[in-house]
Amino acid sequence: MKATLILGIILIVIGIVSLAFGGFTYTEKESVVQVGPVEVTAQERKKFPISPAAAGVMVAAGLVLIIAGSSRR
Repeated sequence: MKATLILGIILIVIGIVSLAFGGFTYTEKESVVQVGPVEVTAQERKKFPISPAAAGVMVAAGLVLIIAGSSRR
């Protein structure tokens, strides 16, 4: 597959997921206290928000890349 087709598919998937869930959630692990060999850690869930307008632009750009990549044959 061409790079433009792959990039277009990736943008469409990210855009659709962002529209459905409003962004991405990830877990960050932090070291809270470290005393000698004992370490206390905390996991914190954080959200990376993506606006619906940006998600729509990603989907549209992905469609343009797929059309441009497939028309060059």
